[in-house]
Amino acid sequence: MSPIRVLIADDHSIVREGIRHVLATDADFEVIGEATDGIEAVALAESLQPDVVVLDLTMPGLSGFDAAVQIRERAPRVRILVLSIHDHEEYVLRSVRAGAQAYLRKDASPAELRQAIRAVHEGTGVFSAPVSHKLSSALRGEALEQMRRERLDALTAREREVLVEIARGRSNKEIAGQFGISVRTVESHREALMRKLELQGAASLTRFALEAGLLRSSTDS
Repeated sequence: MSPIRVLIADDHSIVREGIRHVLATDADFEVIGEATDGIEAVALAESLQPDVVVLDLTMPGLSGFDAAVQIRERAPRVRILVLSIHDHEEYVLRSVRAGAQAYLRKDASPAELRQAIRAVHEGTGVFSAPVSHKLSSALRGEALEQMRRERLDALTAREREVLVEIARGRSNKEIAGQFGISVRTVESHREALMRKLELQGAASLTRFALEAGLLRSSTDS
């Protein structure tokens, strides 16, 4: 069986040397090239067509995110494993969107790195435990934001206005007077808001309005 051909892309020579050493101890791997910046990583991925690119995110010339996008465009069969000091959910999510199939922190063990490269080469996504948790959290956050936008889009212009006033603590009578409508109409709008947003009570409506960014901060008032 042919060894897995690996391209290492990192602007720190000590990191590249460390990865090369980790892989050199196993006959399953062959390091076929090293890139010191994002531009070189894209060029070598296209010319050498490695099986896997071990890619850093913060590199000069072209970030790892942009390099991943270009690698996917120019060498679509190449699989990408991000190896980074960053584990913030934004970095993980951006990497996945850019085309990375795996994401490990640089404090991963040699065994974890070798195992991840094998898995990625076989088509399996790999994320270390802390990174996996952050990715799940980010995806849940995106899903909640999408749901919030969809529910907000379902509201009429008047219902949005009433929602804002409820969030500001105004009573039905005050809202009716402000918009020149009856109290009963305000109550109908309130009922529609709770039905469309699947919420109950003024506190939940207020929280939704705040999370949706419908209220200006007190400093803007």
